[in-house]
Amino acid sequence: MPDADRRPVGATAAGDWPGTDPLEANRAARGELGDANLPFLPSLPGRGPGSDAVGRTLGMLVELPFDLQPHGWRLVQRPGRDQRRAESALSSDINALGDIAGAEERPAPRLKLHLQGPLSLAAGVHLHNGERVLVDSGARRELYESLAAGAADLVRRVAAVARGANLVLQLDEPDAGAVLAGRVPTASGYRTLRAVDRREATEAWDAVTASAIAAGARGTVLAPGGGDVVLDAARAGTAALCLEVRGIPERHWEALAEDIESGRELWLGVLDPEADLLQVRTLVESVLGPWWRVGLPVTALSALTVTTLPGLSRRVPSDAVRAVTRTAQVADALEQVRAEG
Repeated sequence: MPDADRRPVGATAAGDWPGTDPLEANRAARGELGDANLPFLPSLPGRGPGSDAVGRTLGMLVELPFDLQPHGWRLVQRPGRDQRRAESALSSDINALGDIAGAEERPAPRLKLHLQGPLSLAAGVHLHNGERVLVDSGARRELYESLAAGAADLVRRVAAVARGANLVLQLDEPDAGAVLAGRVPTASGYRTLRAVDRREATEAWDAVTASAIAAGARGTVLAPGGGDVVLDAARAGTAALCLEVRGIPERHWEALAEDIESGRELWLGVLDPEADLLQVRTLVESVLGPWWRVGLPVTALSALTVTTLPGLSRRVPSDAVRAVTRTAQVADALEQVRAEG
């Protein structure tokens, strides 16, 4: 069981943010979450190609050039303009973080980074022949290795400007379920690609995690989407799982309860940025309902972080701020429940 006094229930956000200005995005992320919660390094997909989830992560890879074609991102022999654009955008984000953190009287003690996980990246990137990286086991392995090295490099670069913050790395795997179930279409769209072996998936997650930890990250989170992939993700070596609270099948809550009791953290996506902003009470009940049904005590809420779902970047900045503020209010309410026992 996690130590009930270890920390209060925390709040964070998925990581994407509206607009194109990294300084404004960092100010908002840090201002709305503050010391008590978990601010994050925002991504800004509104800037265009290279700042989208796949392109941004490609910009972190080590010794694996890429470019952008009409059908999507592609691995190539030599770097070009598209790669430089992605790398430049990431550098701008990190520099903006450094400017904001450097001006703070009390820098945030923790900071979350996020990138596309190995399975979703392999599904979203193409080989020179136009087929997805998923189709080639050797190409997948090369991509996994480059991503692990890139995750370590990201941790080191951010640590250099984050003024001692403990860094947490989140692996976003929105396509993991399709990859593991063999539902990813071929380039033609007429067939689907063979499912990736579950052991390979776990090993890929663990390799990226281990590389980030070796570089100085203090925690790792796997966000695998929903469905049966939850049980596969539970076998990975990340310190926490991040799941949409309304997307967890009831039958999986028992396994999650065992994870929590053994010391693992659980992050729950409670707020959908693209839906109406629900009341705090409604969002709190979405967490406590299954929590109590599975027999978890309120003291175990110390293992919990609540977060927004992806999609803040598709709202206007004021809506994004309101969503993050509401998520922090949910964390405060859950912390009150925990503290009252």
